[in-house]
Amino acid sequence: MSKGLSYFKEVYDVVPGWVQKMHDYSPNALDHYTSLRSNIMQEGALTKKEKDILLVGMNAARLYERSMIYHTKGAIDGGATLPELVEYLIVPYLYNGVQALKTGVKSLEYALALKGIEFQKKRGDYETAEEILLYMFELLGNEDTAYVSNVLKLVKSEDQNSLKDYILSDSVVSKRLKHILMAGIFITELKGNQVEEWMEAARENGASEEQLADVGFICLLTAGIPAWFEASDSLIENK
Repeated sequence: MSKGLSYFKEVYDVVPGWVQKMHDYSPNALDHYTSLRSNIMQEGALTKKEKDILLVGMNAARLYERSMIYHTKGAIDGGATLPELVEYLIVPYLYNGVQALKTGVKSLEYALALKGIEFQKKRGDYETAEEILLYMFELLGNEDTAYVSNVLKLVKSEDQNSLKDYILSDSVVSKRLKHILMAGIFITELKGNQVEEWMEAARENGASEEQLADVGFICLLTAGIPAWFEASDSLIENK
């Protein structure tokens, strides 16, 4: 088995179809991509677990289930807890509303399956944020549900400013990482003006320039080189 195939088999337990096809059509391209990915996803200013779980949140926000699921496994394998994961799945609500929650809840279901935890899967579509948050509450079982409960109350209150402030506040996940996630969401969506705003907010909440650079690199992996263009525009030049 080639280096590239072996790498992804170790990451995902199986060789994904897209990896096998890249190898079949261009083994050299797979080797270069594998080298880039392994370099970007190693421990750095952000930990490997943080990189995976940030990518979960980013892909939930942009409604890209496939990549979200791949990185859910990475996050859980890296030690992410269910309450942690839920917070990363609720932050995208600030970007893409109910649709982001609909996508994100599939990550939580997959995480439970990975952990071997049985649950009653809801069938049918969710129409409101309240319904999805209640389902997340149920899926958490005996885990810490305080964050979800408080978000649910604020959604019901329709106080959007308080809801935003609370979602981005320190809880199981720090407000630093939540602001980094929001920056990453806008990077992957190639929205440069908002990237600058969220990067500055992340700095104000304790993010280092090295951590913001790491976010740009992981965005490159999931949204291509244009994502790095958007991130680099808002990074302070490292002289």
